[in-house]
Amino acid sequence: MKKTMFSYTKNVLERVSFDPLLFCKEVRKALVNLLPYEIEQLKDWLMQYTEEKPELQHCQLLLN
Repeated sequence: MKKTMFSYTKNVLERVSFDPLLFCKEVRKALVNLLPYEIEQLKDWLMQYTEEKPELQHCQLLLN
């Protein structure tokens, strides 16, 4: 099965979520590599994923 870049990005972000600085770095990399519609998906996913993780919420600012 073909894995999309968005799926790969989510996987990476979930794995590095233990470190807020690394998480933000990976979000920045995702913004460079993803297609515009995937960036919209990332915004939605990030809002949900960081809802219970206040230490990661500041990374949402990168998406604006």
